[in-house]
Amino acid sequence: MLAFASLGRWQLGRMHEKQAMLDAVQAVLGARDARPLSAAAGPAQGYDWVAGEGVFAEPLILLDNQQRDGRAGVRAFRVFDPQDGVQPGVQAPPLLVELGWLPLPGDRTLPQLPRPEGTHAIAGLLVPPPSQGLGRAVLAAQEDGTLLATGLDIDRLRDMLGLPSLAPRLLKLDPALPLGHARDLDILPNTLPPEKHLGYAVQWFGLALAVLVTALVLTFRKRRP
Repeated sequence: MLAFASLGRWQLGRMHEKQAMLDAVQAVLGARDARPLSAAAGPAQGYDWVAGEGVFAEPLILLDNQQRDGRAGVRAFRVFDPQDGVQPGVQAPPLLVELGWLPLPGDRTLPQLPRPEGTHAIAGLLVPPPSQGLGRAVLAAQEDGTLLATGLDIDRLRDMLGLPSLAPRLLKLDPALPLGHARDLDILPNTLPPEKHLGYAVQWFGLALAVLVTALVLTFRKRRP
């Protein structure tokens, strides 16, 4: 009973944690008060709306095992080198920009996506990298130079790309911009929303209650003469 109750409390904690994240993002999106891209150099947690100019770099980075509308695919990322929207005296590090989701065919042939040429004005939501889960992120270089990743480990990406620095948060590109692929500003893709955690919490508490009732019934039965 205690084990089931503990699991229920853990699910409630996850529900409150994720709801707080969604509330924080909603506040940022409601204001849309754009900060310079150098804000990406700040803490790895939290959310900010940023805007600025710069250029995209090679190589293409594809995050594997990404679901959208029930379909399997990948999310495309590139490193973006800021050239504008920088606070005076603050060095803006390169940052990872999400360009959107693409489906994978049955044979898992990876998409060929050319680098956007020239200088681009971008805007979007700075977010922490998605959770890697229990396993260590795998980065595999493909024949064309594309990196296929099972998770976004910023430190490993920085070292693998030979960059002196890489912002701890990534940028989810504004879906209204005419750049990239299918995308949104969902901060909880491929994970459970708060209401799912609440549902699981109710189930665990229900099991705890069932154990308690069963124990009481068996106890009183044994006491009967």
